[in-house]
Amino acid sequence: MVVDHPNFSEVIVNLWGLEIRWYGLMYVFGFLGVYLMGNRRAKQYPAAVRGNWSAEQISDLIFFGALGAVVGGRLGYVLFYKPLEYLNEPLQIFLINQGGMSFHGGLLGVVLGMAWFARKDQRTLLDVGDFVAPLAPIGLFFGRMGNFINQELWGKPTDLPWGMVFTTADAQARHPSMLYEALLEGLLLFVILWMIARQKRGQGVLSGLFLIGYALARMAVEFVRVPDEHLNYLLSDWVTMGHLLSLPMLLVGLFLVLRAKSND
Repeated sequence: MVVDHPNFSEVIVNLWGLEIRWYGLMYVFGFLGVYLMGNRRAKQYPAAVRGNWSAEQISDLIFFGALGAVVGGRLGYVLFYKPLEYLNEPLQIFLINQGGMSFHGGLLGVVLGMAWFARKDQRTLLDVGDFVAPLAPIGLFFGRMGNFINQELWGKPTDLPWGMVFTTADAQARHPSMLYEALLEGLLLFVILWMIARQKRGQGVLSGLFLIGYALARMAVEFVRVPDEHLNYLLSDWVTMGHLLSLPMLLVGLFLVLRAKSND
């Protein structure tokens, strides 16, 4: 059995030259989901978060986080994946509509955005991180669904019954690796962190668990995902850039969790 990708049109609607694209809509859904669930978290589990969180503060945090995600994601892609190409044609850095975003660069941008917010709101970075951690998988889920709709970041050929043919690749059935990531980094990680976050934890635990959870999910999916063509495998025919960039996340996450436990 072979499943064909639905082959969505990238553009949902064109209003007098203004194109609304699926990928951009997924970003909107992601930030909206974070805002709604952030307000619910603040109201439903106030004892589990440090400090008071108003709807306005959550909105401000999302603004700083979104700015960091877009700028960091683009610069991360440039620096991690195609530094020489963009060095030769630097103006292409601003052509975001042509694709090219890095999660790990976006994460660094979000951390800087959270640090900016934390200083402005007189909070610690870890307290802000612990508030955001259970919400972040919502954005990851919608981001990976955007990858699926755009038929990008597909996996290796497979004979599994859910293998899918992507028109942007070839006629082979492949792992729908973007759906794997949507389920692991998004849905599963959200459920786990949301359950844990209902009770107050040591400072940095939720931040650390998010980093650990994402790193493990990403590194697992990298084994069935096709590596970036211009980079290919970096070591031993299986180590990818995704592995290398996720390893520091895993180590930092373990440090934060162990640090919090040692301070209990």
